[in-house]
Amino acid sequence: MAVDFRIVIPARYASQRLPGKPLRPIHGKSMIEWVCRAAQQANATEIVVATDDQRIYDRVIEFGGDACMTASTHTSGTDRILEVATIRQWSKDSIVVNLQGDEPLMPAVNIIQVAEILAANTCSMATLHKVIDPTEAQDPNQVKLVHDQSGRALYFSRSLIPFDRCGEFTQYLGHIGIYAYRVGFLETFSNLEPSDLEVAESLEQLRALCNGYSIHSEIARGVPGPGVDTEQDLARAEKLIAAMTP
Repeated sequence: MAVDFRIVIPARYASQRLPGKPLRPIHGKSMIEWVCRAAQQANATEIVVATDDQRIYDRVIEFGGDACMTASTHTSGTDRILEVATIRQWSKDSIVVNLQGDEPLMPAVNIIQVAEILAANTCSMATLHKVIDPTEAQDPNQVKLVHDQSGRALYFSRSLIPFDRCGEFTQYLGHIGIYAYRVGFLETFSNLEPSDLEVAESLEQLRALCNGYSIHSEIARGVPGPGVDTEQDLARAEKLIAAMTP
């Protein structure tokens, strides 16, 4: 199913664990360039890097990408994406994929998939997940989710969910941080107050669930490489990209 969609890549210079993350070099190119290259494989209508940092903006323009300067007051990538949609005058029905600026190894099939999920379902947001083992599920940095039989997310948590009372549960679901939504929903979402659960878990998607909006999630078609949050992640990405690059 061919779906018309746009990709916005939020990119901040400030990062507690890895300062200047979007501009950090990976196999001869900045990380933000690798993310844009991954996005280009998905054949989106537009690909825009949303940033409040002139250095990131200049780097994107230098390698031939498209960037949009946004306010420095945004507290989330979602708000930054809405500003881009407003500046570019995208219609309320436009589908936007939020591709994180620290995901240089996100398969294009996943970017396409999340847009197709939103187009095919009556949901407010679409996202992806993968099967993880019980050991990985113990890591609070790996967000977990549970969903109903139709794929509608019931909850996201940094804790282990579900609780395995019988000691027989083995197939946990790890959330993959990529989203699709329509511009109209972004406008609605931006006016919602953060929920208690969102604040407790530090998970923005819980704001949607707490306000009765649906999130549809499916098993990702492609296995994403590691996101980059630390020096160790950067080294892993370097090895993987080097192995994939002629």
